[in-house]
Amino acid sequence: MSILVAGGAGYIGSHVCKMLNQKGFDIVVYDNLSHGYKEFAKWGEFIPGDISDEKLLENIFKYYNIEAVMHFCAYIEVGESVINPQKYYINNVSNTITLLKVMLKNNVNKFIFSSTAAVYGMPERIPIKEDDPKNPINPYGRSKWMVEQILEDYDKSYGLKSIRFRYFNAAGADEDAEIGEAHNPETHLIPLILDAALGIREDIKIFGTNYDTKDGTCIRDFIHVNDLADAHIKGLEYLLDGGETDYFNLGSGEGYSVREVIETVKRVTKKDFKVVETERRPGDPPYLIADSEKARSKLNWSPKYSLEEIIKTALKWHIKLRGKS
Repeated sequence: MSILVAGGAGYIGSHVCKMLNQKGFDIVVYDNLSHGYKEFAKWGEFIPGDISDEKLLENIFKYYNIEAVMHFCAYIEVGESVINPQKYYINNVSNTITLLKVMLKNNVNKFIFSSTAAVYGMPERIPIKEDDPKNPINPYGRSKWMVEQILEDYDKSYGLKSIRFRYFNAAGADEDAEIGEAHNPETHLIPLILDAALGIREDIKIFGTNYDTKDGTCIRDFIHVNDLADAHIKGLEYLLDGGETDYFNLGSGEGYSVREVIETVKRVTKKDFKVVETERRPGDPPYLIADSEKARSKLNWSPKYSLEEIIKTALKWHIKLRGKS
């Protein structure tokens, strides 16, 4: 029996595949490489393909005797989703339905779904709990929330059991620097700051310095990619042991301001660099911090990496990726 990891050549998917391999699972990595990298598909058998390709998926399910599916192949850029919502609804929603259709046809009823804290929109309270209102404010967040609701319906009608993980700010890299964050273009805060520290960027911009926070900049909850991977393994094991459909926040529960992250990068790298203060971006909440107690208690999961450790692993990978020191 094999685990199909759709999007397994991407940032989070590849870290999950490495951990699955270490746990002894047989893995089929399925990725169209639009945002993933073939060299990241080091664990399991790699098959290039898109989740819209129903025929290819059918062949894979029959040949590899798939037991469960992990789904990481969504588009994730908020700004792009506002400019081109069709792209997000086709891939993130319609193509996911195609994948679910093939699962049902082949009697596979265990599904791990990569969701997002963006389903909450502008949160009404901090820390955010799983049952707080869902008011996504962009097509990316709405596409993820649509799939979450679809999964509820599929459980009730077809018995398809799923775990939905709502990520906060995924960060860091594999400690061996075999894989890491390599988005193109890069939009995530820590890699952008590291680019400034390594002299690849002229500066790092702070978007908004007048929020009602401790230092005027946005507060975010950073979670190491290996902590995310660990939660996915625990969620998979939970379903394989007969667990029911459920949903979980995945965050550290700690909030760090943009200024604090910049200062931590300066301390870790021992580099100074230019910081430019500019206007707020529309739709940025002042605070995004997870209450992850449900995952801690129900899945026996707990994050292990501090912000400094996150940055140290990201730096090691970043130096390898950029060829700078």
